[in-house]
Amino acid sequence: MTPLQRYIAEEIATDHADGLLSRREALRRLALLGVSATAATTLMAACAKNDGSPAAGSATTEPAATPPGMEHAVATTPVTWAGPAGELQGAWAAAADPRGGVLVIHENKGLGDWVRSVAGRLAGAGYSALAIDLLSEEGGTSTFTDPAQATAALGRTPPERFIADLRSGLDELARRVPGKKLAVIGFCFGGGLTWQLLAAGEPRIAVAVPFYGPAPDHPDFAGSAQAAVLGFYGELDQRVLATRPAAQMALQRAGMVHDLVTEPGADHAFFNDTGPRYNPAAAADAWHRLQDWFTAHLD
Repeated sequence: MTPLQRYIAEEIATDHADGLLSRREALRRLALLGVSATAATTLMAACAKNDGSPAAGSATTEPAATPPGMEHAVATTPVTWAGPAGELQGAWAAAADPRGGVLVIHENKGLGDWVRSVAGRLAGAGYSALAIDLLSEEGGTSTFTDPAQATAALGRTPPERFIADLRSGLDELARRVPGKKLAVIGFCFGGGLTWQLLAAGEPRIAVAVPFYGPAPDHPDFAGSAQAAVLGFYGELDQRVLATRPAAQMALQRAGMVHDLVTEPGADHAFFNDTGPRYNPAAAADAWHRLQDWFTAHLD
């Protein structure tokens, strides 16, 4: 498996360990990803044994009435542009007077309403945002009636295609906010791709913000040394938190401005207010830190 396939498989197994998926559903999703029944059983047992996190939802508090940034969010509109291997799809949120542009990379579920809301919140904060659909070549996320099929399709896609599509997304973003600095923000699977884009070398990125995304194996960020990186982790998300030291060392070797924040009491996907691991306090803190970081490095 590729590192991204392995990450998705481990996430499915961890969701089962946390009680978010039945054993039957976890086995089905792992099979869609190409994991054999024997390997799936072994993986699920390992995650159940090694995951020190409490059950999902046990560390969260009552959701805030309004998720951070939502009160100023703007509506998104569907857009398309010519990509490296065909038409790419996305959701565009235009700030009234943009201070910069942000490419938003979705979770392993594809481009859904929650990711669109993040783009709208960023635009409301003054940064025009383009949320890319990395399932564009399959017809777009909306063509999948089974979310597990969408996740499996992402897991089967060569990482090189994602990098090419993300570079095209930066091209389109630069066209829409000419003369402005560019940022990349990704969540979960998209957080991992944010790290991978940095490792691929992308001199146009002024700011990168990976949310609870795993760093690639043996990362080298020298080709993106100009980027100021703000990374977020959840204290209870031991699987992804274990990749933080490698990311930290690579950032230091590249001489990059960075801050890696571990939110206390938060689990994986703590920023997603539509999910069972949402943590309002951690999400609010991350949103404030994100805005301060953008003010310092993207404006």
